Amino acid sequence: MTIRRKRSTRAPLGSAGRPPVAGRAEQERFWQAIAAGLSSEDAALKAGVPPAAGYRLFRKAGGMPPAVFRSSAKPLSGRYLSLAEREEIALLNAQGHSMREIGRRLGRAASTISRELDRNAATHGGKMAYRATTAQWHADRSARRPKPTKLARNAALRTYVEDRLAGVVVAPSCARLRRPDPRKDRRWAKAWSPEQIARRLRTDFPDDETMRISHEAIYQALYVQGRGALRRELTACLRTGRALRMPRARASKRSRGFILPEIMISERPAEVADRAVPGHWEGDLIVGAGSSAIGTLVERSTRFTMLLHLPRLAGHGEGPRAKDGPALSGHGAEAVRDAITRTIITLPEELRRSLTWDQGVEMAQHSRLKIDAGIQVYFCDPHSPWQRGTNENTNGLLRQYFPKGEDLSVYSADDISAVAAALNGRPRKTLGWKTPAEALDELLSSVNKTGVATTV
Repeated sequence: MTIRRKRSTRAPLGSAGRPPVAGRAEQERFWQAIAAGLSSEDAALKAGVPPAAGYRLFRKAGGMPPAVFRSSAKPLSGRYLSLAEREEIALLNAQGHSMREIGRRLGRAASTISRELDRNAATHGGKMAYRATTAQWHADRSARRPKPTKLARNAALRTYVEDRLAGVVVAPSCARLRRPDPRKDRRWAKAWSPEQIARRLRTDFPDDETMRISHEAIYQALYVQGRGALRRELTACLRTGRALRMPRARASKRSRGFILPEIMISERPAEVADRAVPGHWEGDLIVGAGSSAIGTLVERSTRFTMLLHLPRLAGHGEGPRAKDGPALSGHGAEAVRDAITRTIITLPEELRRSLTWDQGVEMAQHSRLKIDAGIQVYFCDPHSPWQRGTNENTNGLLRQYFPKGEDLSVYSADDISAVAAALNGRPRKTLGWKTPAEALDELLSSVNKTGVATTV
């Protein structure tokens, strides 16, 4: 369908290349699906584009939607033609209507229609033709503003941000020192978060308005391709260490298939919260270098701690793991289930009422654990460590013995038993300065049982 107006021989603005697989409407549907928590492949299918195109869109944007596709984005101004209007223009033009007639029907000036046909038509079948989707792509492409970012224009600001993201350590001689690897020796680094950097600028440069930037702009400079004023490898210095941002809805929708609503913490008996009834435990893993781990169990009323020895299995590190095989790191579901059973079965039944854990895959065999150990397992809500506050506090104390970043596989069962005994022998203010071992002994005496777990 040819245009009924003689065109100039000049190539239309923005005609280089070809329209992408995903147009504006498809991209808008794609990011709406991402915001709802779908994966990039599923969101692409919902938007009507190939999964590979969705993957590229997600990575190019750094995992977050461009500003124009965010829910907070302002609608397009009425002065610009919409895709629906361009579709109407394409239909009326193909039917042979004049530009004045098309403008009258759309409520637009004839000159607007003339410029639209002149600028955004493209070659099709050897002739110049006007198609709405192609015209929309041309319009979007020409509307982009390649505005340089503030970090790209301000070298002093960029250096300030990079140094604090990278964790530059300043020696007493004021010489600048950098750690060799962003992921190593984090205890010696002073890496700041983007929000800390943005807030601190006002304190360090109170009179210099050029030294201002928002934390979101720093994140955009790190994650979004084409805005790379900052080195992309600095993403490893962020506390998450992610190379892409994760949409909030996707993170909140992550759930484990083995967790049912009836075993969530909201269904846990009310007696657990007040600590009046003994026998309710909280558990977790403390993880070290090389995917090594030690399991922790803490009784809520006495703060008595038992540690789980989780040695690596034979063949760890010698080659790729066999498909559907056991976790050679030693803290797979079967290993954790067996370790909890061996440890907690030494206690009388009255001290094995419930166990609260986070939603880690190491507890995938909780149903079998309930049968073997005779203890009911409950799971915390996602990203809610405060629901296991006793266990979290105990893990903090254990880091005195097992520092972060250390290979925990070097400790034997006797080693971790000695640490547990040391922790249980420390007086606690919350127990009236009794030790957890003494508090548990009182409980064992009250239930009149003998031959149970050693408490010293």
